This record gives sequence, structure tokens and C-alpha cells, in this order.
Amino acid sequence: MTHHNSYQSPFSWRYGSSTMRGIWSEVHKRTLWRRLWVALAEAQAIEGLVTESQLAELRSNMDNIDIDAALAIEAEIHHDLMAEVHVFASQCPTAGGIIHLGATSMDIEDNAEALRLREALRLVMNGVKTLLLTLCQRMEQWADQACMGFTHIQPAEPTTIGYRLAQYAQDLLTDWHELQHIHSQIRGKGLKGAVGTSASYGELITDSQALEDRIMNAIGLPAFMVATQTYPRKQDWLILNTLAGVAGSIYKFALDLRLLQSPPIGEWAEPFGAKQVGSSAMPFKRNPIRAERLCSLGRQVAALPRTMWDNAAHSMLERTLDDSANRRTVLPEAFLATDEMLRLATSIIEDLRVNLEAVQRNLRTYGTFSAVERVLMALGRAGADRQAMHEVLREHSMAAWQVVAQGDENPLIERLMQDTRLMEHLNSTQIAALMDASDYIGDAPQRTRQLIHVIRQTLEEAS
Repeated sequence: MTHHNSYQSPFSWRYGSSTMRGIWSEVHKRTLWRRLWVALAEAQAIEGLVTESQLAELRSNMDNIDIDAALAIEAEIHHDLMAEVHVFASQCPTAGGIIHLGATSMDIEDNAEALRLREALRLVMNGVKTLLLTLCQRMEQWADQACMGFTHIQPAEPTTIGYRLAQYAQDLLTDWHELQHIHSQIRGKGLKGAVGTSASYGELITDSQALEDRIMNAIGLPAFMVATQTYPRKQDWLILNTLAGVAGSIYKFALDLRLLQSPPIGEWAEPFGAKQVGSSAMPFKRNPIRAERLCSLGRQVAALPRTMWDNAAHSMLERTLDDSANRRTVLPEAFLATDEMLRLATSIIEDLRVNLEAVQRNLRTYGTFSAVERVLMALGRAGADRQAMHEVLREHSMAAWQVVAQGDENPLIERLMQDTRLMEHLNSTQIAALMDASDYIGDAPQRTRQLIHVIRQTLEEAS
């Protein structure tokens, strides 16, 4: 339950899914700790260190989490994991004495953290998959629809709406491959003791490597070959970089959407509810708050890998504790922010508003300037002097641009159709057809459909 009479992180209730919050919950973390203690006891039972009745007692209480009791003990001993040991032991009268036998705290905590990281990455991968498939639907819908392309935020040449969407999809497909790779590489610390040498386990049994293998197989998690008191913190940095990549791809889409939603362009718009308030002062406003939220969260995700870099680089000798406090916030918040971005971006793409009137208006206003290139090519094919015709077309283009800049209709087509120097090589019908920028889109539709096929095939093979 969220209590609003004290500080709550916005990620506790505002951003992210309940599923992602569950992965990073205190209850789930402690349940994983107990799962590891049970796995440790099971492996030690093979060595005769734990009885079957003790194992049964541990298993029956594995999900019996009592946060309040653990926090009360932690307030006295200032160690969260040992507080959980005490609570677990109090619930297991005959097995309490063997819980955590031979282990150090990070043998439990780091393996549990690796399991959570893997769960959270899988949820992010599912979100990227959903977003990619949603993008494919819209790419298919708008593959042939010409629109004005912009470079340097200036009108350039036509593209298609589908091809523009394909740029975001291609970036996200790269993110998908990176997520797959990092997910497959997640490792736990294993059971290696206080400095990674397994010395404490060696005092209990003859083959500490076999003990580690049994435990890690039981929880389904590979272990790093070598470790100190913790698993290498470079793993956290690599994971956060991958999340930042996803955030960057979504940020790019959101920033473009904000530009295209501005009234001077007015081609795209995010969903806007019937009772949604755009501004407290200006009732007419339709602010792109969803896209702005994506950009805001994306900046935060992009900033977090640096903290993980510091944790990895500053982990002196066999372990320092200066990573502990920040990992409690950075890891869950990075995943929750990314999770929120994926869900929000998918909902925007699903209901993306395209104003075809604005699309056509911008093509008429600016697309004709780029279509001049087609006229120049046609004049060349008709035997005209390329340099001379370039100058004629430049003169008309500059004059027409001045008219457009003053807010009037673009007169370029009419000017070209009335120029006798051009009429010597092309007739007015030919010029009018060439100046129709709506089909000056090259192979954008074909490339869009090729990418759709690749994305769908990739995701199908991965499922």
C-alpha cells in the first residue's frame, strides 16, 4: 500500500507496471534470499550437514515473509540480510541453526539480484517486442504515404510516414539484439565466500566447486568463474547501458513527435483525451505531455549508467560497500522508467493521430522545391544545358521561397510552367507531373516493407 503522508518515490505508484514493481519489491527480494538458503541447505544435505526434516521445515516457510519483524530486528542490528536470517530462523525451530551455513551475505544477495535482473530484462524484452510489432502495424499502414522530410529542422525532400517510423523501429531492433545478448550473459556470484576464494565452504566439505554447481543449477543461474565478495559490478553497467539504449530510441521518437505536433507542422499528434486539460492558463492548449514524459524519463535513464560505471571502477580490492545504497535505487528505477517508457510509447503508436490535410499542405508548400531536382534531370535528358537550366530553376525557387516565407501559397509550379526557356524542352503537363512531390519518395515504401519482414521474422524466431 502506498502511504502519501510520507515521501514515496514516483516509481512506487506513478511510473512503471505493477509487474515490474513486483520484481523489485522487498517481498520478492526476500523470497529469493530464502530460495537461495534452501538451495544451499539442499546442497549441504548431500554432504550430511543438513537433515531431511530441517530441509522440509525450511521449504515450508520459504514464502512466510514477515517484513515488519525483519525491519524491527534490522533497526537494532543494522544488517538487512541478517535480520531476515533471524526471522527465517525463528520460523524454523529445528533448521534455524543451519541457515546461511558457510555463506557470506553477498553469496545470497548478489545471486538474488542477478535473478531479479534477469526477470526484469525479460519484462523489458517483452515490452520492446510489443512496441516493435505495434510499429510494424503503423509502418505497414503508412508505408506509401508521402510526407515532407526535414534535415536541420528545415524542409528537405519527401519521405513516407512509414519510412520515418522505420527509423525508430530499426533502432529498437538493435536494442532488441542487445537485450537478448545481455540477458543471455547474466551471471550470479555463485557461492564463493567473503573474498571469492570459497575458503569457508572448504572448511565444511571437500569439493566447494561441486557445492556451488549444485546450488546454481538448482536456481537456474550460471555463476561467474571468478568473483570477489560480489559479482563484477561491470555487469550492472552493461545492463544499464542497454536500458539507456532503449530509452534513447524511444526518446528520439518522442522528440520528433513533439516537433511534428507543433501547429506550424501539425502532421502528427499523440492521443488527447476528451476531458484532458492542456494548460491551466490557456484552455486551447494541446500540449504533447506523453511525449514530453518520455523525454523526461529517457534523460534520467541515460544518466544512470554513470553511477554503475563508478561502482565498477571504484570497487577497491575485494569489495567496498559504497555501491550498496545507490544500487537500491538506481537498478529498480532504471527498469521502472524503461518499463514506463515502453508502455507509454506503445500506447502512443497504437493511437497515433496523422493529420493528412497537414501532410498534404506541407508537401504542396515545401515538396515542390525538392521536386525541382526532377525537373532538372528531365531537362538534362531532353538535351538542355544542365548549368543553364540549374540557374533558371534556382532563380524561380528563390523567388517562390520569398513568397512562401511571407505566408502565401507557393507559386513555383506556375512560374516554371510559364517560363519559355523551360518550355523549349518540356511542356507544361510534363512539368506539372514532375513537380508532384507526392511520388518523389524513391524506394522508401519497399525498404519499409523489408524492415517489417525482418522484424517480424526476428521476433518470431526468438519466441
